[in-house]
Amino acid sequence: MQLPETVAKQIIADHQRRPRHTGPLEGVEGITLDNPGCGDQVTVWADVQGGRITGLTFSGKGCAISQSSASLMTVALTGKTLPEAQALTGQFRAMVMGDAEGTPDLGDLLALAGVSRLHARRKCALLPWQALEQTLHRKA
Repeated sequence: MQLPETVAKQIIADHQRRPRHTGPLEGVEGITLDNPGCGDQVTVWADVQGGRITGLTFSGKGCAISQSSASLMTVALTGKTLPEAQALTGQFRAMVMGDAEGTPDLGDLLALAGVSRLHARRKCALLPWQALEQTLHRKA
């Protein structure tokens, strides 16, 4: 499943211009990852309470794909239980890598479905998700 191209572009542009959930979370250590191939950088902070992501923020610099992916990720996963977040992360990764079609569960994350055709941009879209996975792994 993919969104119409014009809708996908609007969602990506909106999240790039007006990113959601930005800046550090007080009392939470972030994980910073870089994509040396294109210069993208993202730091992700995640607060987990009772097995649920109660706070998820980011800061970064880079292309529209990496920054909108980070913003979309924070919106999609805040409030989710860890198993729900892991399932959504797996669906998103499979979609971006071209291994599976996106599903309605992904919501606005479907805007990044077209990245699967752009091999060099896959790393951009997945960078914040990899930082989140490292953050959550460290908390486990």
